[in-house]
Amino acid sequence: MGNSQGTTVDDLQAVELHHWYKKFMVECPSGQLTLHEFKQFFGLKGLNQEANAYIEQMFKTFDMNKDGYIDFMEYVAALSLVLRGKMEQKLRWYFKLYDVDGNGCIDRHELLNIIKAIRAINGCEQDMSAEEFTNRVFDNIDINGDGELSLEEFVEGAKKDKEFCDVMMNSLDLTHIVTMIHNRRHSV
Repeated sequence: MGNSQGTTVDDLQAVELHHWYKKFMVECPSGQLTLHEFKQFFGLKGLNQEANAYIEQMFKTFDMNKDGYIDFMEYVAALSLVLRGKMEQKLRWYFKLYDVDGNGCIDRHELLNIIKAIRAINGCEQDMSAEEFTNRVFDNIDINGDGELSLEEFVEGAKKDKEFCDVMMNSLDLTHIVTMIHNRRHSV
């Protein structure tokens, strides 16, 4: 019975989880990642003010129990969501990340700062300025025209607006982390 090679999906997930744990403990022997270590872990140094604020907000979102640290379970939960979550789950998480003041809506200023931060982190030039892109997003997805994006407007808008969705989905690209984990797995 079972798989002829003796390896199940659960076995593969356990191996991957073990490698995530090894990477986490190498980078963070205390088992608790501080904001400074978080920036080093993801290779995020020398950022401008908007990008730095975005990374701090990301850290706070990953820190689910709000103790000022990211422990291994918070790290795995965040990585799992970002890497494997369904689009709607990711969009809900991104909404929480982008709602900097926690009022349940994303205003133009919050979105503009996020777009600027994403561009600074990713280091890419765009045809449209951050201001023009933000205005276009609000024109397209702020259904009730109140100048704020509710969770529903954000999720539905991202589903309908491919460019906006692409920006959201690529705003936290963890490909390099997965590659490092994968490379360490094969070098051991």
